[in-house]
Amino acid sequence: MSPTRSVFRPALAIVAGLAVLQAVPAFADTTLLNVSYDVSRELYKDINPAFAAQWQRTAGEKLTINQSHGGSSKQVQSVVAGLDADVVTMNQAPDIELLAKQGLTSPDWRKAFPHAATPYTTTTIFLVRKGNPKGIKDWPDLVRPGLQVIVPNPKTSGNGRYTYLAAWGYALQKTGTDAGARDFVTKLFANVPVLDGGGRGATTTFTQRDIGDVLITFENEAVLIDQEVGGDKFDVVYPSLSIEAAAPVAVVNKVVNKRGTRKVAEAYLNFLFAPEGQEIIAKHHFRPRDPAVLKKYASRFPTVKTFTVEQKLGGWDAVQKVHFADGGVYDQIVVKR
Repeated sequence: MSPTRSVFRPALAIVAGLAVLQAVPAFADTTLLNVSYDVSRELYKDINPAFAAQWQRTAGEKLTINQSHGGSSKQVQSVVAGLDADVVTMNQAPDIELLAKQGLTSPDWRKAFPHAATPYTTTTIFLVRKGNPKGIKDWPDLVRPGLQVIVPNPKTSGNGRYTYLAAWGYALQKTGTDAGARDFVTKLFANVPVLDGGGRGATTTFTQRDIGDVLITFENEAVLIDQEVGGDKFDVVYPSLSIEAAAPVAVVNKVVNKRGTRKVAEAYLNFLFAPEGQEIIAKHHFRPRDPAVLKKYASRFPTVKTFTVEQKLGGWDAVQKVHFADGGVYDQIVVKR
């Protein structure tokens, strides 16, 4: 055998091996990364396999959906910093707006899906110790001296931001002035012993570390706590006025264009608005948009008087600028704690 042939054959084997390695990704499962907020973990544990099964039936393609959870604003900052999220499913519009300003999502992201791209809503409620030993019935009870209120940090958590705005909206209606609202919210946050980074951290502080007399959180989180910890430890209190928290979703254009996942990413988010997705949403005690599904699960959702940021507080842009920008009202309040 000539030297030329003996060298040439291994070389062919190497090239063939490389060709095989390069061909593998073409047959690999499609993957999506959904970057979401802190208290949506359990929801997407059910949404993801349901959609993956549907996608395999309709598109003939195996799909793996990965999740990332944390404080809503922290999560968005991670996407801005380069986390390759195909989709984002947050709990407040400003987080999606930030991505739009960075060119990561479409400026008209609200028009991409029904209901301004919000497949469900929830509302802010109080969770108290069983039997409500401190007699907490409404917002004024939360500013009593000596009471401990557990709230996640509004600078990093949509849950905390909605709590702040719910309290502000209540006090604004009660006092009729911004000064009155500011005084009320200042007193409330003076009763907050620790500011966790996200809603789930605040839940742990209240339920496992036994810190605080009341946890202010989303309605669905309170139900989950009841299921996981047991209804013999906590009671839910609905305040006289609360805030509607609509959860927005968006495709991250930069990522899906790079990865070639736009079609499946859009189908995934559309699934949230479809009857099957809405059923799963309702079972997790988020308030679905589909009227038929909402009616079916009406017993899970007590009637509560709510307002939106747009109705009472001038919209998210104004709220961000006045309350949550560096040096804004929230920062000024926290400095005085």
